[in-house]
Amino acid sequence: MKTMTFAVAFLVACVLAVPTGWAQKSDDKEHAELAKALKDAKISLQRGLAASAKEGKPISAKYEVEDGKLQLSVYTMKGTKFSEVIVDHKTGKVAKAEPITKGDDLAHAKAQGEAMAKAKRSLDAAASEAVKENKGYRVVSVMPALKDGHPVADVTLVKGEAWKTVSEKLATRATISRTPRLRAKPWRRPSGRSMPRPPRP
Repeated sequence: MKTMTFAVAFLVACVLAVPTGWAQKSDDKEHAELAKALKDAKISLQRGLAASAKEGKPISAKYEVEDGKLQLSVYTMKGTKFSEVIVDHKTGKVAKAEPITKGDDLAHAKAQGEAMAKAKRSLDAAASEAVKENKGYRVVSVMPALKDGHPVADVTLVKGEAWKTVSEKLATRATISRTPRLRAKPWRRPSGRSMPRPPRP
């Protein structure tokens, strides 16, 4: 009986492990394909964010392989409307912009827009900070979200075949520390006091 129970438990564990293994292999394959395609990218993701700003406020961005071709996709928000902006990864110019009106894309755009509505830092600033903290890496995607009610950006980076994702806070804005200048106070004659007279010869 114990042998049968162990066998059943082992079989269940194997069945549950199969989807996880497939997912891992799929992610590894996508990463390898994207890392190879990124060699053709002439611009940074940050530059793509800046280029897309003419279509609205950038609320997410990612490099991806679509139909076997590399593209830089940026979601933007203008008022209550959302758009997907495709930025040419070689020239940095907007190739096309299409409205997002339905499906999962719209749901994702709304969630990202909600996070960015509470942000005080731009995605460009968050991505640049991530690169500064991780020398030699380039940004592949930047995705905002609300965590415990606070906006953060998950920034995915790659260097060669090494991948990592870091979180950058969006609710705080970097400040520059300035040393206050001390101003000399004008001399004033003390009230109620007479000036000392010079000694008589």
